[in-house]
Amino acid sequence: MENKNDCCSPRNNPDKGGVLKGVMLGLLPHTFCIAFIVFSAIGATAFTVLFKSALLIPYFFHLLVAISFVFATISAVIYLKSKDCLCVSGIKSKWKYITILYSVTILVNLFMFFGVFPVLANADYKQIEQEQSLQNKLSLVVDIPCSGHSFLITSELKKIDGVGNVKFKMPNIFEVEYDSSKTSIDIDVFKTYKATVKP
Repeated sequence: MENKNDCCSPRNNPDKGGVLKGVMLGLLPHTFCIAFIVFSAIGATAFTVLFKSALLIPYFFHLLVAISFVFATISAVIYLKSKDCLCVSGIKSKWKYITILYSVTILVNLFMFFGVFPVLANADYKQIEQEQSLQNKLSLVVDIPCSGHSFLITSELKKIDGVGNVKFKMPNIFEVEYDSSKTSIDIDVFKTYKATVKP
């Protein structure tokens, strides 16, 4: 006998699409950052100036993670409502779908911060001439809130005449090779994210 108090009918179709939705909802807030990287790679300066102002907000990426969870919650509510399961018993009956949705959203965000962003920060999009005079090396510890800001720092450093190779190491270390006769490491971004030389 069917329980009339149970808002979630057993006739509903099996849950599908939790993984795909989780990936989409995890990536969606980061499209802004991906666009910054793409425009930087192709040299579209006008666009990167706009994106740079956003990346100079210290907790910009924390906001993006929060947005991904808001999207996931909205998606879960729409899904539960479409299945007539928007109630406590409905949530319990659809716990697998909800768990998959939030778990994949978390995993995608972790993958971006610990995989994609560090790799992109170390990618050489523009060919930099390595001169024999690049004998000076230093390690900068930059107070970036997360690895999402690493590409901003490396791209700004590489714009300086005399700077050669720049490598990012988790969580906030930038190894710089440069010619001290041509440049001093002093860029505007360090006004926002304080940098100190690692001993």
